Amino acid sequence: MPRIRLGERSPHCVDSIINSVSGLSIPNGDGVLSPGDGEVGGGRGDDVSESQFGDDGRVHTGLPRRASLQDVGARAGVSFQTASKVLRGMGTVSPATRRRVLDAAAELGYVTNSLASGLASRETRSIGFIASGLASFVLAPLLLGAEREARRHGYYVIFNFIDHEASDGQRTLRQLIERRVDGIVSSALTLERDAAYGAMLRDEVPSVSTHPLLVTGVPIVNQDTRREGQEATRHLLDLGHRQIATIVGPASGLPPGGRWEGYVDALESAGVDADERLVVSGGWSVEGGYAAMVRLLESQRPMTAIVCQNDHMAMGAIRALQERGRRVPDDYSVVGCDDMDFARFINPPLTTIQISFERTGVAAVRLLIDRLREEVPIPERIVLPSSLIVRESTSAPN
Repeated sequence: MPRIRLGERSPHCVDSIINSVSGLSIPNGDGVLSPGDGEVGGGRGDDVSESQFGDDGRVHTGLPRRASLQDVGARAGVSFQTASKVLRGMGTVSPATRRRVLDAAAELGYVTNSLASGLASRETRSIGFIASGLASFVLAPLLLGAEREARRHGYYVIFNFIDHEASDGQRTLRQLIERRVDGIVSSALTLERDAAYGAMLRDEVPSVSTHPLLVTGVPIVNQDTRREGQEATRHLLDLGHRQIATIVGPASGLPPGGRWEGYVDALESAGVDADERLVVSGGWSVEGGYAAMVRLLESQRPMTAIVCQNDHMAMGAIRALQERGRRVPDDYSVVGCDDMDFARFINPPLTTIQISFERTGVAAVRLLIDRLREEVPIPERIVLPSSLIVRESTSAPN
């Protein structure tokens, strides 16, 4: 099968992905344990009584014997090789033979040994998923979308969460590779500037990332965050605001990100100078947004509107304004980003940029499976849509 080069344009691949996103147990074939196979005569083996030995001189575990491929083949009247082909969906057999094998497997309660199948095919039907921030509000829908899409294609997902400092990113990735996962989805913002981690994703295992990396060669599935910042800021500019502050993520040495860049772009396009004193960090949290808003008010810098780079910080900012007697939107307009479930229920309902994190998880897994199958050209990046949702937290300045 020809290899597919990363970066070839494939409108069909991109469109199909975007449209579509609208303890290991090893069974024992005999069901019994030979005296020489376990700890008979030592440890728990000391408790084995003579009554547990069968006529064949073997120690029975007491568990029901699992049906084997040989059992299925014998019941269906075919070789175990033919039974294996049918149950793995490979090879060519007659419809009648296929039906006999499937019926025999159902009657015997046969369960496929995925470990053995993986060793034979060099596939484990597993996908590793690396994420940062276990308590992050975006992870639940992201992981839900990834797991559902993987299961739909016959894969299961191994989730791994790294610490906030991202000190264990490379080790976590190495562990997944050693477990022979077929591919990796990386969704760890804190690792996007780790060049060694990016090189491992590119060189050692088929991978997809939901965040930009320092290296090229790993397909990206995400939103255009710069455009989101532009759209949120342009909405306020169109209402007549010119003194617009912004609350960004954590001040961790990383650049504030695409939404901040979009905020600056929109101001400059409107002929408004970006005032760095109106840019404060809110740490992505409600508490951080609240504290950032307090700092903005205490600075006494003139402003009539605030772009918050996620909805949690926007909710905190609104609370800080209301506690100090400021009205939203009469005194200050506030825009968020992400359109979280609570955004339409807070007072006032929040104007925000709508993003589907579940769709991102679906699209990332779909693109990874396309890479594994090598059937279509793989794009370097898939940009998922976002849209402005206007509610009651913004209005023209008084």
